[in-house]
Amino acid sequence: MTYHHVLIPILGNSCDQQALDLAASVAESTNTRLSLIYVVEVAQEFPLEAELPHEIETAERALAAAEQYARSRFNGSRPIVHAELLQARSAGPAIVDEANDQHVDVIVMALRNQRRHGRATVGDTVPYVLKNAPCEVLICRQPARSGVDRCDWSPHLDANA
Repeated sequence: MTYHHVLIPILGNSCDQQALDLAASVAESTNTRLSLIYVVEVAQEFPLEAELPHEIETAERALAAAEQYARSRFNGSRPIVHAELLQARSAGPAIVDEANDQHVDVIVMALRNQRRHGRATVGDTVPYVLKNAPCEVLICRQPARSGVDRCDWSPHLDANA
C-alpha cells in the first residue's frame, strides 16, 4: 500500500522515534507528506484557548525534535514534513478530527503501557483513534520494561459501532 499523507501524533517521549521510524518505513513515495501533531490536553477547568506556557514549550520542543529526526531519517530528500501544535480537551478526538481535516491515508501511533489504578492499560487515546479514525491506523508498542508494565490486553472496542 502506498501512503501519500501520514499523520503522526507526537508524545514528547521515546515513543516518537519508534513512530517516526514506522512512518518512514511506510512512506515510500518521494512526495509523501508527514504531518506531525502534538495535542496539548486542556483540563475542563480552563478555557480551551488558555495560555499554558509550560505545556506549550514542552510541545514545541517535542515537535522540533520530531521534525528534525524525521528530516534526518530521510536524509533531507523526502518527505514533506509539517508540524502543528493543537490544544484540545482530549487527544483522541483531536487526532481523528485532524485526520479528517487533512484527508490522511494513515495514522501512525506509538504507545507504551501505562499504569492506572494498579493495572496496565494503553490509555484512552489509542482505543478512541482505532474506533473512530477515517483511515488506516498503524500502531507500534514499545516493549514492556519490566513485569510491572506488561499486560495481556485487547482493546474493548464496541463491536456494534
